[in-house]
Amino acid sequence: MASVLEDPSLDRHFRGHKGAVTCLDFSPNRKQLASGSVDKSVMIWNLAPKARAYRFVGHSDAVTAVQFCPFGKLVASCSKDRSVRLWTPSMKGESTVFRAHSAPVRSVSFSHDALRLVTASDDRSVKVWSVQRRCFLYSLNQHTNWVHCARFSPDGRLIASCGDDRSVRLWDTSTKLCINVFSSCTGPVTSVDFNSSGTCVAASGSDSSLRIWDIRTNKLLQHYQVHSAEIHSFSFHPSNNFLLSASADGTVKVVDLLEGRLIYTLHGHQGEVLSVAFCRTGETFASGGTDAQVLLWRTNFDRVCYQEMLLQHNRRATPDPAPHLSDIHPRMPHQHQPESTNIQVTHLRDIHPRMPHQHQPESTNIQVTHLSDIHPPPAPARTVSVLEERLTFTEDNLKTCLVNQSQLFRSLRDSESEPDPEQTERVEFGRSGSEDGST
Repeated sequence: MASVLEDPSLDRHFRGHKGAVTCLDFSPNRKQLASGSVDKSVMIWNLAPKARAYRFVGHSDAVTAVQFCPFGKLVASCSKDRSVRLWTPSMKGESTVFRAHSAPVRSVSFSHDALRLVTASDDRSVKVWSVQRRCFLYSLNQHTNWVHCARFSPDGRLIASCGDDRSVRLWDTSTKLCINVFSSCTGPVTSVDFNSSGTCVAASGSDSSLRIWDIRTNKLLQHYQVHSAEIHSFSFHPSNNFLLSASADGTVKVVDLLEGRLIYTLHGHQGEVLSVAFCRTGETFASGGTDAQVLLWRTNFDRVCYQEMLLQHNRRATPDPAPHLSDIHPRMPHQHQPESTNIQVTHLRDIHPRMPHQHQPESTNIQVTHLSDIHPPPAPARTVSVLEERLTFTEDNLKTCLVNQSQLFRSLRDSESEPDPEQTERVEFGRSGSEDGST
């Protein structure tokens, strides 16, 4: 499969920061790129040719995270100065600031509707804020050490957080309770995030590993050990088929999540790579490092026809393949019928239909075969015998009821035909009285 992939290529590089670039994020319209640095500034790079960049200065210490809101009208940044700022990504660069934590703030993230903001801090807490009112909503406090990262799920119902206590925690935003803890990491966890469908959560650590869990089955799906030093940041491709990672070993790695293997190692920075981010469409990605550079890359390898790739995965002959993100089941529970090994399924929608649907009639030269026709449910012999016994017993009872009913009708008919003795006696008594009167 590697032969059909095109290598990622370096498109542009940006110089403007005076210190290490710690964080990156693309705007939803892909026209701007935000970066934060230890030089205490936030820069907005306009990706149009020859467009000038904006430098925003307001933090009094290193900027640790930046993120565009889903509608692109605001940029949130956090810093070691314990504050969070909301910037307008324009030439004026106006911002509002609020003191968020009692220790350095390590991450900031918007909810999908841009109404809430979640922050993580060295004060061991995760806090949620109202964006419109710029006020505190609630706090999540079960981490026992510094919290490095917190992210909303795509639907906003969950929050994932991680930290130096070597755990990844999932929180329910409606109940404010911790609903699950993944603690298989062997060192501090540096970053956490959901994939675009919200079915999986991934985490990177100082042990140079990447782990991906299915949050519905609570099982570890994939574990990668592709770097030789701490992983600072990672980013899912919008298709969920690839994952970028940035490491202290000075490289950017590209992992194919469908194949479950490393496909590219990129050397573009001089020194540690601190941040990576895909754009919303996946066509480009950016990286930043201790060399104060921001590199913009063209993805290229995402041009593969994924339907063809998935068909190749369906034809794999490996007896026990590792779990893949493409094999994740839909949200609704359903029964799987065993499939025959000599039948080739060519449409993914026929394997796991999310909603019940009716098959449209196809051309006359194509025969549609349903799984229910391939594997009719066998009737056990014991079940048949029990049903026969019950049927015989029911027939006997019905026959007895009919006999009793006929006897009852016969007795009623006979009783109606016989004269009533009392009535006969009254009639005779009346006749004798009249005869006496006449006499």
